[in-house]
Amino acid sequence: MADIIQLLPDSIANQIAAGEVIQRPASVVKELVENAVDAGAKVIKLIVKDSGKTLIQVVDDGCGMSETDARMSFERHATSKISSAADLFKIKTKGFRGEALASISAIAHVDLITRKPDDELGTHLLIEGSKIRKQEPCQAAPGTTFSVRNLFYNVPARRKFLKSDAVELRHIIEELIRISLAHPDIFFSMYHNDNEIYHMPVGNLRQRIIHIFGKSYNDRIVPVKEGTENLVITGFIGKPEFAKKTRGEQYLFVNNRYIKSHYLHHAIRSSYEDLISKDHHPSYMMFMEIDPEQIDVNVHPTKTEIKFEEERLIYNYVKVAVKHALGQYNVAPVIDFNVDYNFTQGRVLENRSSVSSRESKEHQSSFSRIENENQRDNQREWQSLYEGLLTQDEKTVRVESKWSQGDLVEEDKQSNKEKKPPYQIHNTFVISQIKSGFLLIDQNAAHERILYEKYLKSIEQQGLPTQKQLFPETITLKKAEAETMETILPIINKLGFDINSLGPGTFIIHGEPVGKEKSQSGKVLIEKLLNQFENNLEFQLGINENLARSMAVTTALRKGVSLSVEEMDELIDQLFACSVPYSSPSGRKCFISMEMEDLKKRFTIQ
Repeated sequence: MADIIQLLPDSIANQIAAGEVIQRPASVVKELVENAVDAGAKVIKLIVKDSGKTLIQVVDDGCGMSETDARMSFERHATSKISSAADLFKIKTKGFRGEALASISAIAHVDLITRKPDDELGTHLLIEGSKIRKQEPCQAAPGTTFSVRNLFYNVPARRKFLKSDAVELRHIIEELIRISLAHPDIFFSMYHNDNEIYHMPVGNLRQRIIHIFGKSYNDRIVPVKEGTENLVITGFIGKPEFAKKTRGEQYLFVNNRYIKSHYLHHAIRSSYEDLISKDHHPSYMMFMEIDPEQIDVNVHPTKTEIKFEEERLIYNYVKVAVKHALGQYNVAPVIDFNVDYNFTQGRVLENRSSVSSRESKEHQSSFSRIENENQRDNQREWQSLYEGLLTQDEKTVRVESKWSQGDLVEEDKQSNKEKKPPYQIHNTFVISQIKSGFLLIDQNAAHERILYEKYLKSIEQQGLPTQKQLFPETITLKKAEAETMETILPIINKLGFDINSLGPGTFIIHGEPVGKEKSQSGKVLIEKLLNQFENNLEFQLGINENLARSMAVTTALRKGVSLSVEEMDELIDQLFACSVPYSSPSGRKCFISMEMEDLKKRFTIQ
């Protein structure tokens, strides 16, 4: 019988390794920029096209490579960082595994130009699918330029599963932020499709944080500084009042290497204790300096996981350091987490404020007519789907929405008098009695569904009415958020906003949607909307659906809001006038039904 076990060709082995090391364009950025840092570069330039799918180029002024080193760098397990097993326990560089360049060259077209400062000529290499197509001397500036084109060109399955350009760009920016925070002494710049996204001059850590996250962060953070012989903790933590419901500004570094650690995140989070709500997360950019022999960084190919020799001791020390910083700077919570920031003032489910201008009234009336036509189209289908849930008299009133219809026919009014009113439990659920039992409606999920369909129609059609502001508001966004804002601005304006760009990262709000809660500024609403929109990007929804969903989630009724009988009736009417009343845009059930027979069984003696 013939032997069946054989060695894989290097090209296939490299592609397999690439599956672990290079997961998306951001993985290439991480590896190349980290190599530039390890090469001693003081200026690093990142150029990206089409979110890295077409081009990723990293230019540095580091030590460069000789002709032999340049060619050897693309071999598997070739590295200048370590030479023995003992070196694994005293690693101070970013890379050390010798897998990155071999993996990248296996799944992309790689163009390398490099020169050592003392050499007269540089080396030019062109590699495709692990095969060297060209090697020749060339004129070059000291340092190295890596150009990676057509990523995953020979792995179509991997390329197919890449996310949208907005998602991939966000991951690239995140990788650059992590590295640049760890090295404020290096100049970084980033260009996407010929537009400069970041320009980060050399400075200290606070200055680097402000360059990345904006000037407002100067007043949002407090320094952390604790040290012993074995461990030094420095950096900044966010003040409690600026904690957010979503994560995204939590950065933890060990020996200038970004790491992910739920264990240490818990230590930091628990340090805030009663200072922030349980569903909020503080910002932090914390650095730990520890003896390399007390940690193991060789846990995963991405090198973002670390094992500590004294994990419990590290946990307690991090917790104490954060508590000390909060106490030392007299940080106290000022944010009110009981305030419900929703689009409808907690009581009003739809527009209760009058539109000041005649144009806005006509706009709103036109939108209402479209809504009514869509609701009438759904009436027959709705009745067949919910046959048995309502009496015959109740069916007519449930399909026509009072929010957009205004006047009900006389027989609808009569049926309302005969029908038992709904009631609310725990200011979260609405119970409505029906012929065969009752419906239990989640007011938050139901309102999300209602608003989602409303916003989606406004985006696809003529848009919502706008209320002009007497005093326009200016909003300054982080670079990544500003890129997203520029992309979706025309659609945001269809949701009732009137926003214009004032230049890089700055926008002015001239108008807001009619009926928006007055206590919530347009600036706050836009920040929440962008946050929600970016979180939804991973689902690869269409941009219209994504933004409509984000706006609905941001502005829908929350639990804890008390509703009157009239408001509960309106909520039910509008929900069952939706094209898909069963679930919210995020997939949660809007209601459940309980039959009388099932209810009786609950009380039967077994």
